[in-house]
Amino acid sequence: MSLSCFELGERMLSIEEALTALRELAPQALESEIIPLSSLLDRVLAEDAISSIDVPQNTNAAMDGIALSWPDSKQTRFVLQGDVLAGNCFEGRLDPGQAVTITTGAPLPQGADTVIMSEQLHMQEEGASRWVEIEQADRVRRGQNVRRAGEDIPRGTTALKAGTRLTPQHLGLLASIGMGEARVVRCPRVAIFSTGDEVTAPGEVLPPAGIFDSNRFSLRGLLTRLGCEVVDLGILRDDFACIRNALETAAQTADMVITSGGVSVGQADWTRKALDETGRLGFWRIAIRPGRPLAFGTLGERDIPFFGLPGNPVAVMVTFLQFVQPLLRTLQGEHQWQPRRLTAIADEPLKSREGRVDFLRGIYRCDDQGRLHVSMTGRQGSGILSSMTAANCLIEIEAPRAEVAQGETVTLQPFGELT
Repeated sequence: MSLSCFELGERMLSIEEALTALRELAPQALESEIIPLSSLLDRVLAEDAISSIDVPQNTNAAMDGIALSWPDSKQTRFVLQGDVLAGNCFEGRLDPGQAVTITTGAPLPQGADTVIMSEQLHMQEEGASRWVEIEQADRVRRGQNVRRAGEDIPRGTTALKAGTRLTPQHLGLLASIGMGEARVVRCPRVAIFSTGDEVTAPGEVLPPAGIFDSNRFSLRGLLTRLGCEVVDLGILRDDFACIRNALETAAQTADMVITSGGVSVGQADWTRKALDETGRLGFWRIAIRPGRPLAFGTLGERDIPFFGLPGNPVAVMVTFLQFVQPLLRTLQGEHQWQPRRLTAIADEPLKSREGRVDFLRGIYRCDDQGRLHVSMTGRQGSGILSSMTAANCLIEIEAPRAEVAQGETVTLQPFGELT
């Protein structure tokens, strides 16, 4: 584990420098475990999923109709040799010009190479004999409406790579290759708490100088969406011994500890001092808004990652998305993950400050020509949590830009599945 980030001191860091330091801190994923297919949603594969079969297993019909062996002549009338239902195989081989009725998904008989849908067929029957006439025969092409064995996933190939976070479609794919279980990375155990004498739990009476604790519940939601096991340590008062003991206890069992508030230079901010006794703190001054101050370091004998997020509720969510999320995804085995970025047209002037990255809360939309547009949600103070509830993205204004004029393009990060 490298902690070269601590050598950077109090210098203002760029976002890229901060993320590089994070990658140095946690280059490896947590240990893995084998989980049943029914419980794999949102988990991350720890090893490649290799198919032991062809998918589909047999060359089969893509629709109901007849399967035939392509004739040597321009034949439009076929005597039926039998019927093939899904789940059954036809015993025997079709010669050129012979056909069988077939249902969707049923294996093609040996010799068959083409399927004609029922809507193009006129069935006739006389005694024990049955035959079909093909309507609009000029529209029939050899090999049509046939699914080839292994055309989806050939036997022995990689169906899904390690590091894939499993979505519903991934679960269906694993089921299609017969995997009843898979090896995935263990869920990170993340301890969280809020700090401050002014912080009051929702549901309690709000003191005249108090504020309700929103940060802990935003963090719980974000962590749960990322598949983490959350250990909620509640609210810690501005007491050095209390905070130190909480950090020491959390470091013994958690894979990460996150606090909100208590890491600035104020007299009542004890978290930094407590970290000096329980771990190592690299206090980042990052060129970002909102998001200062943000403390990062390690705790305990296992050097688990620690994030001391700001106290303002918008800053908590923004810094989580930019810094905590990438590290958690790395711990879960998503080593190649990057936030999704889109380019949109600004529908209004956007102000920033040159030399730092501004993350404005925005709403993006698509116009009738398929172009993306984005506008702000309104007031952008780091304490205005309603700006996050109204937004569907963060507008990312790069450090070299002091402003974005109306009509210029800007980068945005869609919230996606986390918010």
